[in-house]
Amino acid sequence: MQVGKVLKSHGLCGEVVVKLFTNRTERLDKGFTLYSNQGKLTVMRSFQYQGRRHYQNWIVLFSGIENRTQADKLRGTTLLAPPTEDAGVLWVHEIIGARVLDVTGSFKGVVKEVEANPASDLLVLEGGVLIPMHFCVDHGKDWIMVDPPKGIFDD
Repeated sequence: MQVGKVLKSHGLCGEVVVKLFTNRTERLDKGFTLYSNQGKLTVMRSFQYQGRRHYQNWIVLFSGIENRTQADKLRGTTLLAPPTEDAGVLWVHEIIGARVLDVTGSFKGVVKEVEANPASDLLVLEGGVLIPMHFCVDHGKDWIMVDPPKGIFDD
């Protein structure tokens, strides 16, 4: 599963700027191993870039990357990690293609994608209907139940 991407090198000592695609910042803890087309990359140290909050950009030093030339070779590298096992958590890769039902059990569509939104990520259904994730009340292996306000489905 994609967890981040190396944006660019930072400084002269092998550090890189990493954009995290996850809120699981422990993936950048010292000793954590990420995977890429460059091979395994083990985190030596990391900290948030320019004091930014949440889980966006981080400065990371990987084991074996000791100078700017080596760091430059990582530019654009996608960082991968095995999915975590969290009961009750919805993962984007698991809900694409899921059937959406309302609380009465009525079929409302299929999830085409999930769109990031500051207030609440949005389920994008085939046909263009947008449903804020905070209206999801239950889910199973291939379905999501929603309880949105009137008007979202134009019934």
